[in-house]
Amino acid sequence: MDKQQQQLSFVKCSRQQRCSEWMFHDVPSDITIEVNGGAFPLHKFPLVSRCGRMRKLVAENRGSDICRIELLNLPGGAESFELAAKFCYCINFEITSANVAQLLCVSDYLEMTEEFSSNNLESRAEEYLESIVCKNLEMCVAVLQQCENLLPFADNLKIVGRCIDAIVSKACVEQIASSFSRLEYSSSGRLQMNRQAKCEGDWWIEDLSDLRIDLYQRVITAMKCRGVRPESIGQSLVNYAQKELTNRSGFWNSSNQPNLVTEFSEHERLVVESIVSLLPVEKLVIPITFLFGLLRKSVMLDCTVACRLELERRIGSQLDIATLDDLLIPSFCHASDTLFDVETVHRILIKFSQQDDSDDDMEDGSLFGSDSLGSPSQTALVKVSKLVDNYLAEIAPDANLEVTKFIAIAKTLPSEARTSHDGLYRAIDVYLKAHQGLSDTDKQQLCRLIHFQKLSEEAGSHAAQNERLPLQSMVQVLYIEQLRLRNALSHSYPDDEHKQMHHSLHINSGAFSAAMSPRDNYASLRRENRELKLELTRLRMRLNVLEKEHVCMKKNMEKSQSNNFISTFSKKLGKLNLFGSSSSQGSSSPSQNSQRMDGKVIERTVTSPV
Repeated sequence: MDKQQQQLSFVKCSRQQRCSEWMFHDVPSDITIEVNGGAFPLHKFPLVSRCGRMRKLVAENRGSDICRIELLNLPGGAESFELAAKFCYCINFEITSANVAQLLCVSDYLEMTEEFSSNNLESRAEEYLESIVCKNLEMCVAVLQQCENLLPFADNLKIVGRCIDAIVSKACVEQIASSFSRLEYSSSGRLQMNRQAKCEGDWWIEDLSDLRIDLYQRVITAMKCRGVRPESIGQSLVNYAQKELTNRSGFWNSSNQPNLVTEFSEHERLVVESIVSLLPVEKLVIPITFLFGLLRKSVMLDCTVACRLELERRIGSQLDIATLDDLLIPSFCHASDTLFDVETVHRILIKFSQQDDSDDDMEDGSLFGSDSLGSPSQTALVKVSKLVDNYLAEIAPDANLEVTKFIAIAKTLPSEARTSHDGLYRAIDVYLKAHQGLSDTDKQQLCRLIHFQKLSEEAGSHAAQNERLPLQSMVQVLYIEQLRLRNALSHSYPDDEHKQMHHSLHINSGAFSAAMSPRDNYASLRRENRELKLELTRLRMRLNVLEKEHVCMKKNMEKSQSNNFISTFSKKLGKLNLFGSSSSQGSSSPSQNSQRMDGKVIERTVTSPV
């Protein structure tokens, strides 16, 4: 309090000193004007000759020789009144964009109109605003910055509205001019827009970032109504948010005063909620990374539920272009023990699924009868499924992550979204490794998410030897691996052996599903597990032997064909007459030679070991 009083007294002394520089010194003061604690010893005549309000106040205090008048709620405070007093004393000063709003407000408060004096302060300031300020965008922004401390007077005088209209008009003109500059003729002679050319009409974006959030919101709202490009509005929102939300990180230092931190938190919360309300409705106009940044801020600042749901809806509509780093939202809630905000990601995935369903319905009714594999929605599903599997693998090591939450995220997408289950299997394996105390029931629930038929050969081999999986899942994997090997060897086995193997698999599958006691079922599963592993090993060895024999047989066939061709060709040359006549003795037709060669090849093929 002492420091504030000292500063206030210093301001009073400096103001009185400045006032004494332009006042009349030979005529004593007969009136004292008090404004915001500051005193101005002045003279009645210069004031009443130009100010209607001062004329009325002086008339009310006509009985006293020296009157003292206090002006309450004067817009702009003592600084504005000092400029008005200088004008009354015919002291020259320059009207600029930095003081024109103050002059308009104080002239209206003091009634310095043409009714009391020609060419008064109000008309002077009004002319400067209309002819100079409203034709220059930078000046309009500067005037709006001055209006921040003059509300609601500046609003009532329509200073704010006129500056906003001027800014929007300038932005529209610049947009049209830049659009014409990007027009070019195509190879066919038609005019077209060059999308790759840099847009030079958005230089106003940086200027608007200096405004306070309430005035900035009014400017952007007017721009959206006037048809300014959504891309330009999006760039302006990103630039404003980066300036207001990132350049003041020092306020979050714990050493700062609690009141200051709380005040800054309120300011940031207002900025985030305002920017979310201004986001364009068009997709892909705002970078999804920026939307995730706003979502993190909204969670951290505890913004309104409507604000967070709107961000989640927008992110869900374009989730297929997101990255893993975007989804890793830290958990700012003290009630949650998890490292990352899993609930928010789950809601985003639900929004994506709902949006995808609605898009499919729209496409079915307007274009195609069904969603094909190559359609954009299916492509988005595949991309998001890979993203979700990577996200599950990233959060799986968290010891506080409940199995129900893990399963809920994995089951959000439809089954046809995953063309391969390798990523999901990897995430579940990481979760099982980090949560070794899971019950068999929880493990079985996790493994039911995996379609083992959609595992690659490498992932299937790993799963067949993964002891962290439940026993039933391991048996299922071994059966699938056995079927794969059987399909690989089906062309090499004779028919009776193929039928015998299929019959063996059918019997084993029936034995596995037979009803028995839990203890006997467990022992049977372990026994079948060992048998399947042995049979799998034998099949792999058999496959390797067949591959080697196939390579040798192929080489022998190529060598045999080459030798037969050379011997046949030499015999024909020996029997040819140089003068065109041929001997018929011992000659053979080409078809007979071909039949003999084919017979040798067939005989060699049949006699080769299988």
